Amino acid sequence: MSYKVIVDSCGELTEEMKASGNFETASLTMEVGGVRIMDDASFDQADFLRRVAECPESPKSSCPSPEDYMEKYRCEAERVYAVTLTAELSGSYNSAVLAKNLYIEEYGEKNIHVFNSRSASIGETLIAMKVQECEETGMTFEQVVDTVERYIDGQHTYFVLENLDTLRKNGRLTGIKSLVAGALNIKPVMAATPEGTICQIGQARGIKKALAKMADQIAEETQEAEEKILAISNCNCRERAREVERMLLAKMKVKASFIIDTAGISSMYANDGGIIVVV
Repeated sequence: MSYKVIVDSCGELTEEMKASGNFETASLTMEVGGVRIMDDASFDQADFLRRVAECPESPKSSCPSPEDYMEKYRCEAERVYAVTLTAELSGSYNSAVLAKNLYIEEYGEKNIHVFNSRSASIGETLIAMKVQECEETGMTFEQVVDTVERYIDGQHTYFVLENLDTLRKNGRLTGIKSLVAGALNIKPVMAATPEGTICQIGQARGIKKALAKMADQIAEETQEAEEKILAISNCNCRERAREVERMLLAKMKVKASFIIDTAGISSMYANDGGIIVVV
């Protein structure tokens, strides 16, 4: 059975995923200082980070429209899966679900399922990879959906950022007390809740100590690590990502690991120097 996996652009695609022909990106858009930037193959991270640094206002984003998703559902693939940024922080999931309902109303039944990642960035990447794995083992559509939903239940997302300004100014840190971070150089260790919101799980003085604290937490909380893929995304700090990978692989044995650069939306929220880990 032919299949397609649509990943909103907060989720990064590896080069192998791009080459397979089974994955497609639904682009979000960003706005910095009045300039609209598409989060697609044309995204220039260095130029974007320069614009953000020079602009006194926080960048903003908008999700793909239902029409965008519907256009991608109109394809020859018999099974279509969409993987979106957590529904708690973005309208992308609701947009994809509305598009599914509109598509079925207009064109009739089709196997379409929308996964709420309850994560972001490489959390979405790993979910899309899980869909591919299930499809290629010959599962039915229902089995793929059930297996991947269970995988999402067991997935964990962590991150340490140089600053939380964009997340805070865009209302993504509701309920989290503001940190006196500046003068003391306090760096919070953050994570996704099971529902897909953001919570603080620790803090440390300085980025290195915060990353080490995060690594300890991940190693302590990860169960059956040898069956899992460790994914790390970085915003303009690949050597920092390599160091986090080294720390984690020294603490636990995983099935595989990879590092990827953040795309547009992830770069916007992670900011220069941010690290995201999903396992």
